[in-house]
Amino acid sequence: MTGASQDFLRRLEKAKLLTPSRSAGGHRRYSRHHLRLAARAREMVDQGIALEAVCRIIVLEDQLEEALQRNGNQPHRQQADAA
Repeated sequence: MTGASQDFLRRLEKAKLLTPSRSAGGHRRYSRHHLRLAARAREMVDQGIALEAVCRIIVLEDQLEEALQRNGNQPHRQQADAA
């Protein structure tokens, strides 16, 4: 589904990009968000980007998305104020 092997998912967990929940039996349970991140990471690693850099890029992308959602249309308001 993601193109990511169990080993790759564990490497992402070790790099602290993913923190899956655990079942009562101790099995890792990945959310859809985790799987989307893993697919994105796999794409970048396949393009030759180092895993450490991939993790940093994804974290920064997530932070930017959250900031944009929090601020709504604020950039548009700043441009209107400047005009």
